Amino acid sequence: MIQVMVADDVPLMREALARLLDLEADVKVVATVGGGDQIVDTALLYRPDVAVIDIALPKRDGLEAAAELRRRLPSCKTLILTGAATPGNLRRGAESQVAGFMLKDATPEDLVEAVRTVAAGGSVIDPQLAYAALGAPASPLTDRETSVLRMTADGLSTRDVAEALFLSHGTVRNYLASVVTKLCARNRVDAIRLAREAGRL
Repeated sequence: MIQVMVADDVPLMREALARLLDLEADVKVVATVGGGDQIVDTALLYRPDVAVIDIALPKRDGLEAAAELRRRLPSCKTLILTGAATPGNLRRGAESQVAGFMLKDATPEDLVEAVRTVAAGGSVIDPQLAYAALGAPASPLTDRETSVLRMTADGLSTRDVAEALFLSHGTVRNYLASVVTKLCARNRVDAIRLAREAGRL
């Protein structure tokens, strides 16, 4: 019996997924959660074989939760559901070592088969996501620019970033200005958003 946890912030979607999976003779949904911050603790309590996780969850991103889940409960495989075939999401999923990545418009049969595949130790990637990733351009940011932007996204001030990277305050500001320009962003906040959407943070 494959034990599954479902994480989705939309009650109707969450219950529909749980009921769909429970219809299968070899699948049992042992827990459902509505927030990304509940995933790890719930999984540690119920110890599912597979966690079906919506990528866009309140309080904590689905991929962030999946990465921690892999560290703390490696026996639980993760299957990420997303509404958009963006290469950035797939890249982030690979970094989080998720076992599967499916679009939300997949058929019920494909979803169930994906759960079985990842439970058996395999991996599943929606063909549309794979195709989008193949055509994705390389990042225009240097490694240092990416590091500065990532630390800024984590809430560090430019002075904190400068101290952590042994740079001057002015150099950090220059890196951030370069990032904004390269990403055609309006400001730093917009640059962070664009970089995350592209899977560069």
